[in-house]
Amino acid sequence: MKEQIAEINQKVKEASAFVDTLFAETSKVIVGQKTMLERIVIGFLANGHILLEGVPGLAKTTAVKTLAGAISTGFKRIQFTPDLLPADLIGTMIYNQKESTFQTRQGPIFTNILLADEINRAPAKVQSALLEAMQERQVTIGDKTFPLPEPFLVLATQNPIEQEGTYPLPEAQVDRFMLKVTVTYPTKREEAQIIALCSSGEEPKISPVIGLDELSAARKLVNQIYVDDKVKGYILDIIFAAREPETYGLADLKPLIAYGPSPRASIYLTMAAKAHAFLRHRGYVTPDDVKLMGTDVLRHRLLLTYEAEAEEKSSDDLVKRIFDTVEVP
Repeated sequence: MKEQIAEINQKVKEASAFVDTLFAETSKVIVGQKTMLERIVIGFLANGHILLEGVPGLAKTTAVKTLAGAISTGFKRIQFTPDLLPADLIGTMIYNQKESTFQTRQGPIFTNILLADEINRAPAKVQSALLEAMQERQVTIGDKTFPLPEPFLVLATQNPIEQEGTYPLPEAQVDRFMLKVTVTYPTKREEAQIIALCSSGEEPKISPVIGLDELSAARKLVNQIYVDDKVKGYILDIIFAAREPETYGLADLKPLIAYGPSPRASIYLTMAAKAHAFLRHRGYVTPDDVKLMGTDVLRHRLLLTYEAEAEEKSSDDLVKRIFDTVEVP
């Protein structure tokens, strides 16, 4: 077993060499926001969709476009609006008068990376059309089903402060996102760098540093990263502490949690921890990988009660309590 772990570790060290080059390339455009950039790359490596939430102007859209430019892959952006139709997203059937037949016109969803800007502005019909694509990685147009390109990743953004004209995402769709990343303001030093960069009058050019074949190989290697049984037990303890807090000495949290995370949370937390280990050039997962990814995996999977809202408790607060309480192996 030790020999196998050592072999995987060596493979990961060699295969993850592109990671530092990738972040160096994106730093030409994006100043700071290291956590957001890492989480997006983790989505690429673990085959998971990402939801970015933050106030306008924090470079959410720019970060996605920049990373897409640094990876030689298909990329499309669609601005979600209240009058958007499912056909605008997935495509539709068009009648050809010359041939007297219907032909399929594919929509922008047929790409590798789809940037869904302000996803919560689209109505329920559009959300349901996106739901099939996110889970099944296929879409249905008319009576035909079309597989989406591989890889296929949805990177969605939403604004948490402007609620007028928005449609809350269905819980079933929110659960499809592997991570929900809260994007914060840059530091004073970082913002000074942003001012200098944007006032120079020169637009940095991003060059691809990794192709689809190399990315596909990296994703396969991420699946092979070793997770010890004790770490798997730790992940299960975290998930079950969110479902049955009284069993883990967190009885005070029970009235605050309406519903705990689904089994999808266990799967995504394991995959995210593996991808995080890959970014750190390791072939094995540590409890720290689980801790660092835990909040992003769980914050949108803990449904809180009115009592929690009355006490001004957020899901982040409860997740922190759980991680502080559950014993680390």
